[in-house]
Amino acid sequence: MSLVAGRGPLSKDPAGWFSSPLPDDVVFVEPHPRRVEAIRAGQTIIDTEQALLVHRRGHPLSYVFPADDVGGLAGRPEPHAPGYVHVPWDAVDAWFEEGRQLVDYPPNPYHRVDCRPTRRRLRVTVGGTTLVDTADTVVVFETGLEARLYVDPRLVRTDVLRRTENSSYCNYKGYATYWAAAVGDAVVEDVAWSYQDPPPECLPIKGFLSFDDTRAEVAAELPGRV
Repeated sequence: MSLVAGRGPLSKDPAGWFSSPLPDDVVFVEPHPRRVEAIRAGQTIIDTEQALLVHRRGHPLSYVFPADDVGGLAGRPEPHAPGYVHVPWDAVDAWFEEGRQLVDYPPNPYHRVDCRPTRRRLRVTVGGTTLVDTADTVVVFETGLEARLYVDPRLVRTDVLRRTENSSYCNYKGYATYWAAAVGDAVVEDVAWSYQDPPPECLPIKGFLSFDDTRAEVAAELPGRV
């Protein structure tokens, strides 16, 4: 899902290859000219446009900040960026980048989500009941993940779906709402999910449903599948 994770070019298992081997301890540091804010106890502790991003093999993407910009927070020096320090993610209550709240990690500039209308067929069955069978879908190509099909709920048997209490968050697609399928006497929890308020780059799948192929019989016409 980045330069150094998944099968990114600087990861331990890159999808492609370089003309010459890279060292195992490769680190890439780059400017990140976006406004980054850190909030603790209702107070803004960090507010800077001088952050750097550090891509380190085997580690999650991280910010580093000028030592004078961290408002007294304990920082660990970054040896590859003199004068800059790491601040633990949990040292503050909330992180924001250009006004968008972040969860767990900074958004990666090399992570991409492409939502393309397509004629790839999707058929989903639960307990012998077909929930959807259509070629009017949107295929989502996301860095580091398998392609997925999303479908307009108007094409789905939503009469057998009910919203569950579960949710999750993605820095690239937003908050996910999960849906259970009640078919006969059986209830299959979290068989599908949707993003009701995604960021602008994912608006083509706003409110659309995708299905968990470990909880339902899913036949999806996707790259690499027969």
